Amino acid sequence: MAVPLKITMLAAFMLLGACRSEPINFHTLTPVELSASRAGAQIPIEGISVPPQVDRPQIVIRQGNNGLAILETQWWGASLADELRSALSDQLSNTGSRGNVSVRIDVQRFDSIPGQYGLIDVKWRLRPSGAADNALLTCHSTLQTPSGPSIDELVAAQQNNVKRLAALINQAAGNARCPSAS
Repeated sequence: MAVPLKITMLAAFMLLGACRSEPINFHTLTPVELSASRAGAQIPIEGISVPPQVDRPQIVIRQGNNGLAILETQWWGASLADELRSALSDQLSNTGSRGNVSVRIDVQRFDSIPGQYGLIDVKWRLRPSGAADNALLTCHSTLQTPSGPSIDELVAAQQNNVKRLAALINQAAGNARCPSAS
């Protein structure tokens, strides 16, 4: 009777070992080192909208020409909209002569393709505080950064895109013109 019990226990441990899932890895769009050149008051973010296909805790990548893959073991620290808000809040500052402004951000595309690039296509609007709607400055930026094949490299590419977007918003807050993406 001891032999069947040992076989049963061995089989149970093997089955439990096969059920082990991969650990979840968490990523953020906030870089480790923030720019030291931040001066002036923070630019408040009125709102951020993100396409619903990618606004989730799991990282979503493109597959082929028309597919998406939700990576079940690669997650953002929060929803994508919250990650963007957090990363941009840390990098936006109002140094311009226009007075205080706020920004509204509408992400049109947030593409992540491992081994190729990270892309963010965004419309954004600056509003001087207390100004009427006719004083709004509406801009459009498409930012793309090459990426290596790993998810960490893809996240770093998107961090770079967010950093560049913050720089463009800071520049526009200072001179009341839409800058060109560089």
